Amino acid sequence: MVDPQVNLDPRTLTPVEEKLRGPLEDQLTSALQAAADKTEHEYAGQSAGELTTMLLERTKAALHPDIAAGFSPDPAELHRVAEAIIARAS
Repeated sequence: MVDPQVNLDPRTLTPVEEKLRGPLEDQLTSALQAAADKTEHEYAGQSAGELTTMLLERTKAALHPDIAAGFSPDPAELHRVAEAIIARAS
């Protein structure tokens, strides 16, 4: 099982987001981990690019729409999660 973590950059957060940073990171991490687990379980030879898209879509689908709208993870980090899923399947 892949175990990704979401860490928000405090320099980019609004004051309200900074106050909610811990719970927000927990919620984002939980959604990303669930997406990674599902994607890993259903992996059927897709490319890392396809998995990256799936991870983002599945993560956002698990979040409140307002949180999902503001969630823009580093594509390179999601790609690393996708590559880890592929590596584990090999």
